[in-house]
Amino acid sequence: MSATNNLIYIDLTTTRYASNVANAARQLIAALFAVKPRPAVVADEVVSQSQMESSASWLNSLANDCERHSPNLSAELRYMASRG
Repeated sequence: MSATNNLIYIDLTTTRYASNVANAARQLIAALFAVKPRPAVVADEVVSQSQMESSASWLNSLANDCERHSPNLSAELRYMASRG
């Protein structure tokens, strides 16, 4: 009888899966750091005085509605309305 060895030897240098994973990780890192940040958007929108007044009156009406059940919320809404 001859003794045969049925073990399978896997060489890590020829394993394609490990090299694919390493390559994907390198590409991900390169993509993350290669993106240039967008320039800050200049606030061109100007809120008109009538829009500010209508927002403040709306917040005050909400504050009046919830005065009885939630006085802290009412105070916060009035504060937001006063900031403009």
